[in-house]
Amino acid sequence: MKSKIYFKTGNIEIINDDYLTTDLINDESIDLVITSPPYNVDIKYNSYTDDIDYKKYLEFTHKWLEKTYQLLKSDGRFCLNIPLDKNKGGQQSVYADIVTIAKEVGFKYHSTIVWNEQNISRRTAWGSWLSASAPYVIAPVEMIVVLYKKKWKKISGSKKSDITKSEFIEWTNGVWNFMGESKKRIGHPAPFPLELPKRCIKLFSYVGDIILDPFLGSGTTLIACNLTNRKGIGIEVDKNYCELAKKRILKESMSYQLTLNSILEI
Repeated sequence: MKSKIYFKTGNIEIINDDYLTTDLINDESIDLVITSPPYNVDIKYNSYTDDIDYKKYLEFTHKWLEKTYQLLKSDGRFCLNIPLDKNKGGQQSVYADIVTIAKEVGFKYHSTIVWNEQNISRRTAWGSWLSASAPYVIAPVEMIVVLYKKKWKKISGSKKSDITKSEFIEWTNGVWNFMGESKKRIGHPAPFPLELPKRCIKLFSYVGDIILDPFLGSGTTLIACNLTNRKGIGIEVDKNYCELAKKRILKESMSYQLTLNSILEI
């Protein structure tokens, strides 16, 4: 039987498997989950249909949130990057619906970070132009829902934080302003920027903690883990994206080491 562990180096591991059925992660072993699941807005992934019936999408959401709850430690946290709402194919309150499901599964709600991608150039007037007949209101932001399993106060782990004073002051403000990532540059239809998982990791976990991304995609979360001395596990059903993530991790690690060596030589 072929191993589902696609790539492993140091504290980083990529698993090529279906998150709902994988048995390679122990229950109550994860400190922090960071992920951006499929949005169901017809993004052209290789191995996933992103335009299923909304009811089925919410059923899928319920299943993977249940799995996530099982894998987290009792003081585990969960940073979930999702859209505020959806307009393509009919208006849906995606954020409200998913948060409701998360609470049904057992998650406790802590807060929501509003991520302003600053993509004003993509802003378009929708619906009825200069008319009250049928205008669409669209907020050019995404949400990062911060949830936890049983208790918010973290008692496990190294107790070693690596966040600076300025980072803590800036990042505890619930509106984050940084640019999104280029699909063309990364080679993935829906990558998020390194800044997103890096902030979540340093703000909500200790050095050495185990971080999981159930929908790894292009591997950004694991790159952030590598750069912040966390153990990272990524699950990705598509083999091509596993390869993309592997190449990015190796490239970023080499770049980081070269930078570190040049600093040490000064």
